[in-house]
Amino acid sequence: MLRARAFCGARSGSRPALAVPRTAARPLPAREQQQQQQQQQARGLAPARPSVAAHAKKGKGGGEAKKEAPSKKEAASSSSSSSGDEDLAAVAKQVEGDAEERMQKAINAVVENFNTMRTGRANPAILDKILVDYYGTPTPIKTLASVTVPDASTLMIAPFDRSGLRDIEKAILESDIGINPNNDGEKIRLVIPPMTQDRRKELTKKASKMGEDGKVAVRNVRKDALKRLDKHDFSKDARKALEDSIQKITDKYVGRVDELAKAKSEELMKV
Repeated sequence: MLRARAFCGARSGSRPALAVPRTAARPLPAREQQQQQQQQQARGLAPARPSVAAHAKKGKGGGEAKKEAPSKKEAASSSSSSSGDEDLAAVAKQVEGDAEERMQKAINAVVENFNTMRTGRANPAILDKILVDYYGTPTPIKTLASVTVPDASTLMIAPFDRSGLRDIEKAILESDIGINPNNDGEKIRLVIPPMTQDRRKELTKKASKMGEDGKVAVRNVRKDALKRLDKHDFSKDARKALEDSIQKITDKYVGRVDELAKAKSEELMKV
């Protein structure tokens, strides 16, 4: 009996108890970790995590956070301002360009009117304003016939279609050029008579009036340009600069009209 107990004791003491191997704890998902921390904080077992605001106030190394980049709204506002300046610059350029183009057209009209005035020399341009009733349609003579200058005081009109010869003759008679046409059945000859001194003075006054009308047309273009500027929000300095620029353009074309009127008057008074 004792031997059996001893054997049992020896047997039980000869082999140490086997240790159960521990397995590594499986890391919890982030969501479960957050829930666990919240539960521990509620029981007072875990320190409270710093708030997002606290992290935002501190930058790397505990210092102050870097200055935030401009928001999308601020960037859009800056971009919009830059775009607005470019738009106004384009408007200013267009207004100036349109004004100068219209003023040049006014000058061209003055030149055309001066060319139609009869002087002591033959000039085909005196026929430009005369329209012929050609089959019910007002038509310029130069469209219906060739006009040549055989000598310094004669114009020769040769119709492309002889059937229109009488219509051309009639239009010349009804015009204000003061010349009687000579129709030989094939061509019309216009002999430019010498002008009297009184006629020259009369035409000089007419040329002066044409010049004044031309300057009025140029100044009206300036008024229209300034009205267009009123529709846009220019700064005070930008507006003043534009007004000065448009005024310089206006002065240039008004001066051009004066030069043309003076030259025409001298031509008319020259014997």
